[in-house]
Amino acid sequence: MDIRSVDLNLLVVFEAMRQHRSVTRAAEALGLSQPAMSAALARLRTLFDDALFVRSGAQMSPTPRAESLGSAIHRVVQAIESDILLPTMFDPATSTRTFTLLTPDIAEMNFLPRLLAHLSELAPGVNLKTLAMPRHMAASALESGAAELAIGYFPDLHRAGFYQQRLFRSSHVCLLRKQHGSIGKKLSMKQFLSASHAVVHPDGREHVFERFIQEKGIQRRVVVELSHFMSLLPIVENSDIIATVPKDLADFFVHHGEVRYVDAPVKPPVIDVHLFWHQRYQKDMAHTWLRKLVYERFRKDKVS
Repeated sequence: MDIRSVDLNLLVVFEAMRQHRSVTRAAEALGLSQPAMSAALARLRTLFDDALFVRSGAQMSPTPRAESLGSAIHRVVQAIESDILLPTMFDPATSTRTFTLLTPDIAEMNFLPRLLAHLSELAPGVNLKTLAMPRHMAASALESGAAELAIGYFPDLHRAGFYQQRLFRSSHVCLLRKQHGSIGKKLSMKQFLSASHAVVHPDGREHVFERFIQEKGIQRRVVVELSHFMSLLPIVENSDIIATVPKDLADFFVHHGEVRYVDAPVKPPVIDVHLFWHQRYQKDMAHTWLRKLVYERFRKDKVS
């Protein structure tokens, strides 16, 4: 017998007959008409070359061949119903799953501490792993499963095969130390141009504000170029160097350092911060739970 020729629905018919010992009751249990049930039983008999169930008084009794098949077919039908057809459940309270997130260092600083705090309360066994990579590699990382969820500014992921949810929009502000020597509550263009600037060029990632001022033809004195945003804080709070950064990052620095921020003297670009994931994870229940958690806890309606 070639398994490719076996209709697995017939095993369900066999199991119903084994339980109910009646064509009529088995048909009712499966939602079939009696003629359809009789036809399926006939196919079963042909498949196994045996009568399988024969009339004995008021019921259909199994033949020795049916008796020998009964426990095995019961296990197969039960496995299909419980292990294959039943949706995979996810219980955050007991899960030990590790989620891999693709995030730039800004998102790591801004999201990770708060996300870990939520997980410790709701899903204490769940673990996180973060990856940082050039922006052009984000799509292949999500497609391959190397990363499951991207959080941040990823314009290359606005494409077919990917889902997205916008968390918030962030503008740019100028970060400076609290007791800056020459800049008060406002920053003029003259002050901006004469100030010493720190600029971050993350590996393989575009600095939106830098591209913006280049397109505007604005030139200023850049005294230090860095690879990581986190390096800005000690530099800015210990000098008169200023840095133009996304406002959500500036808020983080103000909370953790001796710095403040003022509006830029030009209308800066706005960054859309999104969640992104590949379609392979769209129906994954654990992934759905994590996306919902991040979206509900970090979504903002207004531009920050």
